[in-house]
Amino acid sequence: MYAIIETGGKQYRVQEGDSIRVEKLNFADGEAIKFDKVLLVANDSNLNVGKPYVDGAVVEATVEKQGKNKKVIIFKYKAKKDYRNKKGHRQPYTQVKIEKIVG
Repeated sequence: MYAIIETGGKQYRVQEGDSIRVEKLNFADGEAIKFDKVLLVANDSNLNVGKPYVDGAVVEATVEKQGKNKKVIIFKYKAKKDYRNKKGHRQPYTQVKIEKIVG
């Protein structure tokens, strides 16, 4: 059984037991989350597609940790103009473990 959920402006295909990284959510480690924006639920025999979301479908998850991705370097320069600009960015994320798909 799998589902497609929407969170943080992105879509994720999840199964029970999966551990995924989503955009940062304001929850503490070990806290339970319910994703109610479920776009699709599929099991062995049937496929349930929402318009845009599946009614009554919920994906339950637990927060494993909060963290930051690897640093991305942003380097701008203009040739022959002595202009150089170097910046770094680390995008925060929340790692969640999918516990149960209801729907």
